[in-house]
Order: sequence, then structure tokens, then C-alpha cells
Amino acid sequence: MKVIPVVLSGRLVRLEPLSREHVERLYAAGSDPELWRWTVTQIASIDDVRAYVDAALDAQRAGTALPFATTDAATGEVIGSTRFGNIDVANRRAEIGWTWLRRDRQRTGCNTEAKYLMLRHAFDVLGCIRVELKTDGLNQQSRAAILRIGAVEEGTLRAHMITASGRLRDSVYYSILDREWPAVRERLEGMLSR
Repeated sequence: MKVIPVVLSGRLVRLEPLSREHVERLYAAGSDPELWRWTVTQIASIDDVRAYVDAALDAQRAGTALPFATTDAATGEVIGSTRFGNIDVANRRAEIGWTWLRRDRQRTGCNTEAKYLMLRHAFDVLGCIRVELKTDGLNQQSRAAILRIGAVEEGTLRAHMITASGRLRDSVYYSILDREWPAVRERLEGMLSR
């Protein structure tokens, strides 16, 4: 696995390597408090966005993350963010997560296409054996979306994280394996062709 910044382009979204130049546009896209309801990180100010981006770039320098700004493919407008994280080169494994989209872009195909682009990169370019996804056990919308793309639910890590509000979060884990990727790819391509 050679994990280097890359642009992933589709019909609806373009995933650009995250940089400090995205901070103001990420803040504009992510200033809705509802976007952070189920996340461990809370974004309430531009300084929070700077810290979010800096943490992602620190993880990238450490070789454990590959963060993206999610942009509208037609306009270039920043509409969210996502990343590969918890990258484990020795075991050819990565997690897709830290994903958020502006509410007006949710349920529009943008997230489905972003996941398709990332999974294609993970399996076809990076040679991953396993891609993981996780979400808050209370986040029913995210859980349904992960299952809809074809991931397999593996289990729940109880009291896994402490949220910004102090609530103990149960995290539900999912995965897609390389041998499952052809069927998942076909499923996603079918969804995106509609």
C-alpha cells in the first residue's frame, strides 16, 4: 500500500486532498450544529475547523490518514469532508470515516458516490484486504447508509468513545472485504446509474 494524497473524481463529487486552504469553506459548509450531533468532534467555530484540519493533516503525515475535502464536481464548492483513517499498511487495512456533508447534500447521491470512489481506490489502487466503517450506535441514518452500500455489520464496541457532551458512545463496526468488493462495486454502480 502506497498511501499518498490523490484526487478522486466522480460525476457528483470531487474528493480533493484536504489542506489548510479549505478551512474557511469547510466552516461555511459545516456551521450547522446538527451535522455534529453524532460525532465525537464538535465544530462550533473557525478555530475548531482549523484544529480538525490540523489533526487530519498530522495523521496524514504520520501515515495513518488520507483526508479529503468533498467538493461539488460541477462547481468546486466545498460541501463536506471525509477520510481514510486508521490506515494499517502492514495488514492492508483502512477505515473510511470522519464523513460529513452539508444537509442539503445528504440523500442526493453525493455520499454514495464518495464512498464508491474511496472503496474503488482502497481495493483497486491501494490493494486493501479490508475496509472498515463505524458509526455511533444511535445514528440510525448513518447505520442504514452503511448497510445500503453493502457493508457487513460486525458488532458494537460498548462505551467506545466519550463525545464532546460527555455521553459514552457505543460504536457499531462494519466492513467490506476484498473478496466482497466486486459485488459491492456492482451494487454501488447500479445505485449511481439511477
